[in-house]
Amino acid sequence: MDFNTIETLQFDTLKETIASYAISELGKQAVTSLMPSTNKKQIEAWLKEVSEAKAVLKISASVPIHGLKGMDQLLKGLHKGLPLRPDQFTQLNDFLECLDKMKRFMKDKDYVAPVITTYVYSLFELGELATEISRCIRNGRVDDYASKELLKIRKQITILEERIKTRVESMLKSSKYSSYFQDKIVSLRSGRYTLPVKAEYKKKIKGSVLDASSSGSTLYIEPEEIGTIQDELDALKAQEEWEVEKILYMLTGLVEVHEHEIKIAMDTMVHYDLIFAKAKYSEVIQGVSPTMNQHHTIRLIKARHPMLGDKAIPLDFIIGSEYDALVITGPNTGGKTVTIKTVGLLTMMAQSGLHIPAETGSELAIFDRILVDIGDGQSIEQSLSTFSSRIKNIIKILSETTPQTLVLLDEL
Repeated sequence: MDFNTIETLQFDTLKETIASYAISELGKQAVTSLMPSTNKKQIEAWLKEVSEAKAVLKISASVPIHGLKGMDQLLKGLHKGLPLRPDQFTQLNDFLECLDKMKRFMKDKDYVAPVITTYVYSLFELGELATEISRCIRNGRVDDYASKELLKIRKQITILEERIKTRVESMLKSSKYSSYFQDKIVSLRSGRYTLPVKAEYKKKIKGSVLDASSSGSTLYIEPEEIGTIQDELDALKAQEEWEVEKILYMLTGLVEVHEHEIKIAMDTMVHYDLIFAKAKYSEVIQGVSPTMNQHHTIRLIKARHPMLGDKAIPLDFIIGSEYDALVITGPNTGGKTVTIKTVGLLTMMAQSGLHIPAETGSELAIFDRILVDIGDGQSIEQSLSTFSSRIKNIIKILSETTPQTLVLLDEL
């Protein structure tokens, strides 16, 4: 479709409005990527989808289209030699739960939406993947019970941490050392337990100085007696990290095995988001599915420009049955330009599978191209340049027009 036509008829602006009814970012992108088709069967199939989606919305407006957030980035991260992170597995699990909800939601809607209900049948069963993710990932981290080895390591870490805390706390409470401390608190420095010792008592506490306050008055010392235990703890944490990575790699491999099924599921859910966004917009504009033809007939009944809302004055318009050209004359602000734009925009909407704001019985033709020359005719200062550019545009239109072209000229 000609860029000038899209801009002049504000088709992109319309799509942005419709995109606001989509739930996911991918769904919004699908709406803004809409372009008119010239395939009659394709257009009619799109329009039927919207009609069925509207029927579903009358039964329940809570369509479970969520869980798509971050999924495109997740798939891009596969086959890179790096494991997915726990938060990504949480996102994937949310998506898999969403698929199950969508299956249940559409299961009993086939009597009002026989076509779009079948789309859930393309969703593969991914229950085993979901179960494994749920078993291994809890609260945004790899769960203790993801493997026997990880459980064993984390239990040992807990025991050592408790031993260190007990010894450090006993030093804090000891009357022997109490005057040496700046505060009665245990501080972690680089993952190691330290005591806040006054700088002047530095030699009173045997151990390693790991940090100091900005003023230098407080030194954070790791007591010598817990240093050995801390080294054991660090070794265990390194083992823990290795085991966690091993589990993440295992889960990532499982996701890669099911990548094809996940992509199909994503495409299906994005398509549902697109369809229901169209349907919600149709409800707002009180849209109808027009009859589509390939014999150049446009018959609009009480049609309204979709962007004018309540300000739109309904119009009846016919062309293509007894005549193929129509000249509209009348005073300024009489609605001539709005009529022209309404005919053009509604044609683009219908060919993009969108319902139009009109009454039942409206009919639109399928055109290969829509070419427009619409100016406001109000600029005095720019009159010469405007005139020249419009003449060039009309010459271009004449050179490109075919019997399958809808031409809209304003202020000719």
